[in-house]
Amino acid sequence: MDIIEILKAVLFGIVEGITEWLPISSTGHMILLNEFVTLNVSEDFWEMFLVVIQLGAILAVVLLFWNKIFPFHFKEKPVVQKDIFALWFKILAACIPAAVVGLAFDDVLDALFYNPWCVAIALIVFGIAFILIENRNKTMTPKITELNQITYQTALMIGVFQLLAAVFPGTSRSGATIVGALLIGVSRTVAAEFTFFLAIPVMLGASLLKLLKFGFSFTGEELVILVAGMAVAFFVSVAVIRFLMGYIKKHDFKIFGWYRIVLGAVVLLYFAIV
Repeated sequence: MDIIEILKAVLFGIVEGITEWLPISSTGHMILLNEFVTLNVSEDFWEMFLVVIQLGAILAVVLLFWNKIFPFHFKEKPVVQKDIFALWFKILAACIPAAVVGLAFDDVLDALFYNPWCVAIALIVFGIAFILIENRNKTMTPKITELNQITYQTALMIGVFQLLAAVFPGTSRSGATIVGALLIGVSRTVAAEFTFFLAIPVMLGASLLKLLKFGFSFTGEELVILVAGMAVAFFVSVAVIRFLMGYIKKHDFKIFGWYRIVLGAVVLLYFAIV
């Protein structure tokens, strides 16, 4: 077993854990990192690894927000929290647009848009959007400041923005949903939390599809690489989510917008040269 390949998987896990939750596009960073650090695996395994490594990041959300997403409590007697059940139905409603398009056109969209040029453009466009929306929101008071204020209509609108991430790699799933939520009057904290919860069914579904497509016949080294990447993504995600939730209580998202613009320009310049 090659220790170098496992260390590479650890590096990919670190990048995934950081970029999955910050609205800066995990896909854009993974594509750029893959130019310099390439796993010595088959192309099919690499495509599956990029998606399934996100399962580690999902577990971080489950751990940190368990009390907000698990509707059952068993202290003195079993209690069902109806507001959490209602929240899950809204989350599932928000998944519909991306799920329909993803199931129908996944391979076509990957072939058309999964390339450095499209990723770089998406990074820049949504970076500009973050800056413009935050400037617009300076003088506005959010209409939705609690999760239970999100309606089915609001959830579906956020889901439509998530669709952009499904179509255009580099948009950033978290970036697209947060931009959409801010645009329709959701507070930064609620926008971030709803985005985290929305990731659970989306990533589980995407990971299951990739695993079924790849099959479950891993070699020993492939299994170690996958588990190492997922484990590191989990621990890094825990730290990053805690950081982000503290950061947005006092700051806006504009710094991430500027970062996206710079990264997009670097990606364009790099691939124009090579």
